[in-house]
Amino acid sequence: MSGTTTTVGTTTTVIRRKPMMSMKQILLMNLGFFGIQYSFGMQQTAINPIYNFLGASADELPLLNMAGPITGLFIQPLIGALSDRTWSERWGRRKPFFIIGAIGCTVCLFCFPFVSAIWMAALLLWLLDASNNTAMEPYRAFIADKLPPSQTAKGFLAQSFFAGLGITLANVSLFLFQHILSGMTAAGLPYWVFGSFMLGSVCSIGTVLVSVLTTPEIPPSPEELARLRSKQNGNALSGIWTAIVEMPTQLRKLALVYLFQWYAMNVYWQYVSLSVAKSAFGTTDTHSAAYESAVTWTGLINGGYNVVTFCVAFSLVAFAKKHGAKYVHASCLMLAVIGLLIFPHLGNKFLLFLPIIGLGIAWASIVGVPYIMAVRMVPSSRYGVYMGIINMMIVIPQLLETLTFSAVYKHLLGSNPTNAVTFAAVLLGCAALAMLWIKEPPIVRDVDDVTAPAKVQLGED
Repeated sequence: MSGTTTTVGTTTTVIRRKPMMSMKQILLMNLGFFGIQYSFGMQQTAINPIYNFLGASADELPLLNMAGPITGLFIQPLIGALSDRTWSERWGRRKPFFIIGAIGCTVCLFCFPFVSAIWMAALLLWLLDASNNTAMEPYRAFIADKLPPSQTAKGFLAQSFFAGLGITLANVSLFLFQHILSGMTAAGLPYWVFGSFMLGSVCSIGTVLVSVLTTPEIPPSPEELARLRSKQNGNALSGIWTAIVEMPTQLRKLALVYLFQWYAMNVYWQYVSLSVAKSAFGTTDTHSAAYESAVTWTGLINGGYNVVTFCVAFSLVAFAKKHGAKYVHASCLMLAVIGLLIFPHLGNKFLLFLPIIGLGIAWASIVGVPYIMAVRMVPSSRYGVYMGIINMMIVIPQLLETLTFSAVYKHLLGSNPTNAVTFAAVLLGCAALAMLWIKEPPIVRDVDDVTAPAKVQLGED
């Protein structure tokens, strides 16, 4: 959506056409992200233990998690390009993809506890991740579509808030249902798994429907509609390639940050249960009762860092405005580094909640702050495709991790989960340093934010 500019002295005003939204409206439009992230939380904490319960070994986990990076690599850019080209008077631009993705998540989460073999769990993970990706990317573009420049940071960090809340509920539910449901299936899956996944299936579809029904999309202008119709006859894949070729330099630099931080996060999620089992429960036997207790305790720990995430998410808005998004993100990553260096060496299960605070702060930044910078780097007519490309920056490191870390874990880290978590900390430190290399784009200001002096070079807003 184009804007006009007026310059008085050193103050540049961007006259916005997008209406300002209340905090209630911003929360409602992002509520669906809660359900999507509940599903993601189950992927983080429950899927790898399910593999272990079904007989998978620790060094097989990266390959069994290939679904995430591969589906994200192909589906999110494609969905982004398609959503950029979509407009329906009845369904809108991004909403059809929310709904399709949410339905897929609901079905997969419902079916997961009934698996009886590793191949079944792997297949469902592929379908679940494809559904998550179908819903998630348009949700990022939805924020940029709906909110004026002065509110985009609040919109993305509202997603951080709901990401933390959704993943927290997913992890805490594992602990609670363990104390409610006993026994296990013939395949070796505990019955408490059923409760968490069934709750997730309800959350996935329910929260997305609330967002869809309460938040209308902004219809395109006649000129924009004409551009959309002309694009509909083109090739979406060629549009993705063109966007990659024309990608702004600073966005390319952001890819290096993503390389380190997402490789690190994948390592943490895959090996944190094994690390907790070894340090706090004194076991490496994945078929023992102690390991089962470690899995549910890991759920509480991951829930703990996500509590931190939704507590600090909105405060990062003010810090990003005052100190710059790149410095905020680098600082948050360093807090995670400190925490993860300490985490695997603590033998008291209760003390594990202290160092994980740093990861919670970093996670709030990871899922929100880089997007604040990214939307200032790309034109609004291509938000969808570029949000998909940013997700490629996420999934390529995850894919690299699945292909390489089995060997790293076995030969370099001595098959020791303590070393795996430490390795993740080192990579997050590299991400923080890479973040400082980026030249942050100027803040685009709208009519409601004219008091701060700024020289703004405008592209298309």
